[in-house]
Amino acid sequence: MTTLENRPNTALLVVDVQNGVVAGAHRREAAVGNIGSLVERARREGVPVLWVQQTDDELAKGSEKWQIVPELAPDDAEPRIAKGYGDSFEETTLEAELSGLGVGRLFVVGAQTDACIRATLHGAFVRGYDTTLVSDAHTTEDLTEWGAPPPAQVIAHTNLYWAHETAPGRTAGTVETEEVDFGGTS
Repeated sequence: MTTLENRPNTALLVVDVQNGVVAGAHRREAAVGNIGSLVERARREGVPVLWVQQTDDELAKGSEKWQIVPELAPDDAEPRIAKGYGDSFEETTLEAELSGLGVGRLFVVGAQTDACIRATLHGAFVRGYDTTLVSDAHTTEDLTEWGAPPPAQVIAHTNLYWAHETAPGRTAGTVETEEVDFGGTS
């Protein structure tokens, strides 16, 4: 259903599951475990997996904080996208990678729910991608000290509004890890 021509394929987009990003994340082990199972399933089914890594002053390229968490191991053949903004498409090679793979449909997982996940969901959707958020495979840290709702509420709210996102010619929605169908529609 995507509005992108000749882009029938699906990909799994893993956003910022880096040591320095998810160290204090809400239900970290569960989210990372779900992401790991999706990565394994995507690989078995021949679905491209793309890894996005934030690079900034706190997450210097090559540093321990910048590295993907040890529970997940990107394959050398899987694209790794360096980004400096919340939206994984902004000034990155992501669109070129997806275009080259014929991808018009994305499943999005990772961190932080209230920053890079939201920005990437919207970035993908407005660029014409069918965009599904895996509701139990994203997480965020506790930012209540700065006035944010507790992490469980941030995650629940993001799942709620993305489940009802609409636009002409595109699909959006949420699905739990166990319900992900890389070959069907959300």
